[in-house]
Amino acid sequence: MIENPDLRIGLFDSGVGGLTVLREIYRQLPQESILYFADTARLPYGTRSQEEILQFVREILDWMSVQGVKMIIMACNTSSALALDIVRREYELPILGLILPGARAAVRQGKKIGVIATPATAASNAYRQAIQEIDSTAKVWQVGCPEFVPLIEQNLIYSPYTKEVAQTYLQPLFRKKIDTLVYGCTHYRHLDGVIRSLLPSSVKIIDPAEEIAIAAEKELGLMGLKSNKLPLPTRFCVSGSPRQFAQLSRQWLGCFPKVEKIYLRESSLSSMTLRPIE
Repeated sequence: MIENPDLRIGLFDSGVGGLTVLREIYRQLPQESILYFADTARLPYGTRSQEEILQFVREILDWMSVQGVKMIIMACNTSSALALDIVRREYELPILGLILPGARAAVRQGKKIGVIATPATAASNAYRQAIQEIDSTAKVWQVGCPEFVPLIEQNLIYSPYTKEVAQTYLQPLFRKKIDTLVYGCTHYRHLDGVIRSLLPSSVKIIDPAEEIAIAAEKELGLMGLKSNKLPLPTRFCVSGSPRQFAQLSRQWLGCFPKVEKIYLRESSLSSMTLRPIE
């Protein structure tokens, strides 16, 4: 049982998508200290099998447990869809996922709900099941968007090609006359400007990043683990290139973060810190 409220919250994603969740944690829980891990050496997760995703998630959870965290947030819809229920039974730490908070918010907003997600998340039907368990009358359409994450990770958000791709992915949902759109991948918030420019103004957008921060605050409160001290600087770790992650994340963090390289595959119990990027 975790008893120290001053421990960090562990937060992970395949790349920079989880920064959308991190920003919401900063906004809604400014007193909390964060350990952020990006599995950039193995992104994108959205085209992986469930077996691969489960292996990756276990490695990350093992490593985060050793680092000493009080809660883990899967800032990755694919991991939430394919691994959350399994690892919750295997680990004592509280682990939060994005699907249920996002589904609850979507049902509050509309009845004709579109979900854009990675192919793995869309194929899992996790959002449809979660939404229809809450409201069986809601209609849900899911679209897999395999090109979005690579385009974002390559910093091609404002490329004309990206807008063309977005138009193609959204077209089937336009035909269904959706009233609500769920960002079923944390990366997609980075495309908010592009997507909003294509959507009818009447369509409401649900960002599960906002909802999971609310859920985290409630969970910490129930467990008596809310910090009341000033937060430590966020610790950023990656499995791929620290410099590439730092350069890409700068535009969303407003600073050039110090980033550590972690070798999960060699041992989930050890890490190597590279020279910080100043």
